[in-house]
Amino acid sequence: MFFSREELEAMNFKSLGENVLIDRLTPIYRPEKISIGSNVRIGSFCILSGDIKIGDYVHIASYCFLNASNLGIEIGNFVNIGSYSRLLCESDDYSGQSLVSADVPAHLKNTQRGSIVLKNHCLVGSGVLILPRVVLEQGTSVGAMSMMKVSTEPFGIYAGIPAKKIKQRSKNLLKFEKEFLHTLAIAEV
Repeated sequence: MFFSREELEAMNFKSLGENVLIDRLTPIYRPEKISIGSNVRIGSFCILSGDIKIGDYVHIASYCFLNASNLGIEIGNFVNIGSYSRLLCESDDYSGQSLVSADVPAHLKNTQRGSIVLKNHCLVGSGVLILPRVVLEQGTSVGAMSMMKVSTEPFGIYAGIPAKKIKQRSKNLLKFEKEFLHTLAIAEV
């Protein structure tokens, strides 16, 4: 079951496009900081928190966690994020050079912080972890269970822990996007 349009509007999103489907089992924190484009579907048990901008024709599958804090997650158009993926704009320092814990004063921690950007046509497989300051360039594809800790090249296919570029991805999808948008424009006339 999805929230009705009226229920979504009552949440007071920063902006809300048309044809937005968000499962009722998805908690949304600070919706006034979240912008959602048109033709977006967000599955059950996702968590959305913080400054998030979602483009058009985006699918975020069940059990995803988008923690933007005040740093920002930006998701372009025609993006798919597989189930159980996590986008984290903050991460503790695992080196042992500082303390960790939400209750430790900031000057004793070395928290890694930064925005995350997924440009148009990104495909993120199930269980992917995307860390702070990562930009997935246009057309990037990330294999399931990968960990992204560095930014990508356009239309690269990445996989592994940490993820590495495996090969180039086809750009044929750009032709299909153009055809699709042209068909929509004709239908609106």
